[in-house]
Amino acid sequence: MRNFKLGIHRDARPQATFLLTAAALSILLWFIPFAEVLTYPFRLFVTFIHEGGHALAALVTGNSVESLSIATNASGETYTTQGGLFSQMLVSSAGYIGSMIYGVALLITIRKAVAARVVLIASAVFVFLLTMVYGVYKPVVSGAAMSTIPFTFLAGTLLTLGLVAVAKLANSRLATFFLSFLAVQCVLNALLDLKTVFFLSTPFAPGMPSDAVNMANATGIPALVWASVWITVSLGILLLTMRLYVSGRKKQFSLDQAFESVPPLFPTTVGETHNLR
Repeated sequence: MRNFKLGIHRDARPQATFLLTAAALSILLWFIPFAEVLTYPFRLFVTFIHEGGHALAALVTGNSVESLSIATNASGETYTTQGGLFSQMLVSSAGYIGSMIYGVALLITIRKAVAARVVLIASAVFVFLLTMVYGVYKPVVSGAAMSTIPFTFLAGTLLTLGLVAVAKLANSRLATFFLSFLAVQCVLNALLDLKTVFFLSTPFAPGMPSDAVNMANATGIPALVWASVWITVSLGILLLTMRLYVSGRKKQFSLDQAFESVPPLFPTTVGETHNLR
């Protein structure tokens, strides 16, 4: 019988060190009183990614985005015009699945040794565009959801400046570790949000609006089924990514030679969407 051995490929070990350290730190923060203050900006970032997923899905299916807002409790809402059944299904699913895909995409860029500063700047641009176009401009033009503009603008602006500051001021090791921590936060928060929507979809939970409820209304299939499907798909995406992460890569790809080599760390971590009829 052939023996199978699970291990981390040699050229994956530097990135794996950063990732495991970031994951350990994220878990440790769960047990430290008031540590949620430190992770609050990351929760806001994940909410922007979640709502951005709804917005992109709406645009891809030919609909328009009326507004995107972030609340102080790190929840979010995205209002879009309503298309057909496929459009509604894609838009409703794009929040949770999109957050997971974004998190694993960050993991892939780390594994492929893409310059951390490039990824951070790209993330900053994405958050800034969501903030200014759908968090400020569209609500002002339509006159809807005006009360949500101040905090959405403040959160989006500070996140943009923070990401740019890390990209510009941090060295390659610190920038890569920060990106690893950001990726872990995206993945963990996506899973935690999915757990929340799963329990909110059970018959024992109070009826509350959610993406799963939107899917149930559009398809007639119970919200609990959709929450289960999203959890299964997200875990599948994560497991596949981690399998690829620890395997060897044929060729290293980098957009910035100064950030190409990732040294070891030591020498020797709920939004919803609404359709407008």
